[in-house]
Amino acid sequence: MDVGETSTSPLPDAFLDFLKQNGLDPSIYTTSDSTPRYIRLKPGYEDFLEEIEADIRCKLERVCWLPNFYHLPPDVRIASSKAYQEGKIYGIDAASGAAVTALDISVGDHVLDLCAAPGAKLCMILDILGSSGSVTGVDVAKHRLAACRTMLQKYGLGDHCRLFVADGTGFSLLPVRVRSDSLLQSENGENSEVYREWKSRRPWKERKKEAIAREKGVSKLFSPTQEPELIFYGRYSGVVGLTKNELYKKMPTTEVLQLGYDKVLVDAECTHDGSIKHVQKFEQWGWTTLQRRVLDAERTDDLTVLQLQLLINGFRLLRVGGVLVYSTCSLTFAQNEDVVERFLSANTSAELLEITAAKNWPCKSGRIQKTLRFDPLTSNTSGLFVAKFTKLAI
Repeated sequence: MDVGETSTSPLPDAFLDFLKQNGLDPSIYTTSDSTPRYIRLKPGYEDFLEEIEADIRCKLERVCWLPNFYHLPPDVRIASSKAYQEGKIYGIDAASGAAVTALDISVGDHVLDLCAAPGAKLCMILDILGSSGSVTGVDVAKHRLAACRTMLQKYGLGDHCRLFVADGTGFSLLPVRVRSDSLLQSENGENSEVYREWKSRRPWKERKKEAIAREKGVSKLFSPTQEPELIFYGRYSGVVGLTKNELYKKMPTTEVLQLGYDKVLVDAECTHDGSIKHVQKFEQWGWTTLQRRVLDAERTDDLTVLQLQLLINGFRLLRVGGVLVYSTCSLTFAQNEDVVERFLSANTSAELLEITAAKNWPCKSGRIQKTLRFDPLTSNTSGLFVAKFTKLAI
């Protein structure tokens, strides 16, 4: 988390009431912030640690409870460093890393990241998988998902990944578990156009279409009625060699139960009130902006509906016996435990799981047993809620 100096100005009464309602300590936001910045060292670069420290002119302290994670003072900048520009390190809060770790990713897993932007968790998932399995990244905002694509290419992690601009509440494409290297036949027996290896230089027609859309002021957000837009795919993501009809083929529920994703991450859109850096920005933006973005009851109600829909759809795409992790960077009950309770009451095949890796994590239990909460005072990280589910065969 990249945090500068914390303001000592008093928080508005409305925000203090909000914290009280959610059992949150106001000192999280008002004390001098010593929460460190976290980075993840890309696997394979352990021998370059001293070189990286010399590059950023700072000693990296290992995070003892999270492999490949290091922390450094919050005022240290890494963006201009050679190590960052060459893709040896990337910034990701330790709490976010814990959410990915809770997935228990195994070699060969097919993973769905249903709210993939801005991309740090996506990169970590791909790092863990290595040269196996696949990752499908989905996000409703094309410009944010394009930034994910840039990250994948920068860190050399794109071979087993595909990215779709889509509404996560309705996304329905399953992983490609069997890949064919030969030209595939269309339904009428004729050769149909297939996806070739991805080229970063997009066709002229596609670039012209986007330019016209920008001129007309077309929204950057994806419409629920649109077909998912594939904006990137790696050579081993299962896309190469498929026709469009095959890639977008709808599967019956019985197929999803067996051929769905092994792991699903739903890091849902939220009010970001657990991100101390985010809340501190409201002093510059104005506390009235905080009222509209965080405290407004109507906005929160809309968000909780969205969060539940994302969780339901992510779970629908999970195979029997698979694992889903739901997380938000909000610390409110409404966006976390309340969503989990509503989801469990409506899904008898869903079961909360103990996060076994958390035995040594500096976090506390949520209001619901087996759920976890990270916050700056308890964990020395940004705020995050984490819940882990599996799908039962019923």
